[in-house]
Amino acid sequence: MTGEAAIIAEQVTGDQAHWQRLHPATLALAIVALGPKSLNFLPAVAALGFTGNWVYIVPAILAFLLISLLAAWFQWLRFRFAVGDDEVVIESGVLSRQHRTIPFDRIQDVSIEQGLVSRALGIAKVGFETGAGGKENDAALNAIALDAAQALRTTIRAHRSGDAASPIAADTPEAAPVAEDRLLFAMTPRQLLVAGLFNFSLAALAVVGAGMQFFDGLLPFDFNVFNPMDWIDIAEDYGLDQWLLAHRWIAGVGAAISLLFIGFASGVATMFFANWDFRLTREPRTLRRTRGLTTRTDVAVPVRRVQAAIVVTGWFRKRFGWHELRLQSLASDGEKERDHQVVPFAKLSAIDAVLAEVTILRPDAGQPWQRSHRIIALGGLIGATCATIGGLVAVSLGQAFGWIGPVAGVLIGAGSLFGARFHRWTDLGEQVAIRRGWWKPKMTLLPHASVQSVDLKTDFILRPLGLATLVFGVPGGGALASHEIPAIPIETAHDLRDRILAARGRR
Repeated sequence: MTGEAAIIAEQVTGDQAHWQRLHPATLALAIVALGPKSLNFLPAVAALGFTGNWVYIVPAILAFLLISLLAAWFQWLRFRFAVGDDEVVIESGVLSRQHRTIPFDRIQDVSIEQGLVSRALGIAKVGFETGAGGKENDAALNAIALDAAQALRTTIRAHRSGDAASPIAADTPEAAPVAEDRLLFAMTPRQLLVAGLFNFSLAALAVVGAGMQFFDGLLPFDFNVFNPMDWIDIAEDYGLDQWLLAHRWIAGVGAAISLLFIGFASGVATMFFANWDFRLTREPRTLRRTRGLTTRTDVAVPVRRVQAAIVVTGWFRKRFGWHELRLQSLASDGEKERDHQVVPFAKLSAIDAVLAEVTILRPDAGQPWQRSHRIIALGGLIGATCATIGGLVAVSLGQAFGWIGPVAGVLIGAGSLFGARFHRWTDLGEQVAIRRGWWKPKMTLLPHASVQSVDLKTDFILRPLGLATLVFGVPGGGALASHEIPAIPIETAHDLRDRILAARGRR
């Protein structure tokens, strides 16, 4: 152990800890954080304005800023940490003090995250993942120097590399040892652009539209990007209004082009911001993922803690062979994601290479699949019937819009029957694969040894048909996530459950 890693490892000598504080730039981050927090203060400011007490608005804002900064300063002053030979000690709290000791042996990995301001200041947020409680991080250092964060991670990795105390069951599949770090997958700007075009989304359009409507009085124009009449008004400025009125379809095409442009632009922007310089690296014990343009994240997925793999695609993306890979793991991926996205957009050949690292196999093209019974479409058919009856009742009462009900009912019923054809599963000996969905197909690859529990469920509808539903409880994904195979023959369900439980017992 040399360099900065050695310096950190020597910060605790004897019984006296060498306490450190967070980087002073923590206060700068507190100032940036005042932006979102100030939204809670806006109603009070508005109330002062409505009551005519304008003279108090500026003092109230200044008092809010002063109190917030003092609170941040006290929290920074009362927070300290120490890094020892085999543990991290953290003390925090202004009025109520908390002392926490985290042994290196309990730390699965150290995640490093940098926002835009943090990158400019050369600091990072460090999170310690121990896998306890399904939290985003069991403890965190919100702002320390980036070099110190990387040295801390090196120290913990070096400690765990020399730790042979963790037992491995003989029957547990284990990937081949990796001598050195190597790159498994990366995304270039061109790949990000292609992925963004397939990530067409109108969600950003709704946000932009709402914002434009909110500030409508301050804008020099009306935000009605889809309104063909706006295109006619624009044409009038160039003396083309009469021609455009005679060819109204051109205004509709212009509005549609605006819609498509914003949808594609939002998809590309989302992909670039989230996955800029995406890199997935194989390390001796983990898969390490780094990505992000404004917020740079560095997280690790311990290989032995991977419980299942999920391959996701879309109806249109699948035609071009593009897929996404997520791993369900005992190590969390924060509060925003239940699973780790380790390959955002790639061909199946690249995904197979990553799956091989966690000893999970994808079924080959010749693998036979079994289908669930079409009774699973019953819920959709009941909904379609209710929509049809409700619409016909509305029509009988003289409401012309009631015809929407029967039309919606036909679409819902047809969609349910069509979607039932895509509920399939197959047993690969040591793992089970489950496929479902036609608009956004998803395939779950579930090793038998990862299943925590298997529930066999039946009811008054399935029982007379000799069917049952298998529900698999798998740890990870923020909680005991479940995957299921619905409506299969009850004898098949019993046999599959017994084999999976037997594999669980050998683990």
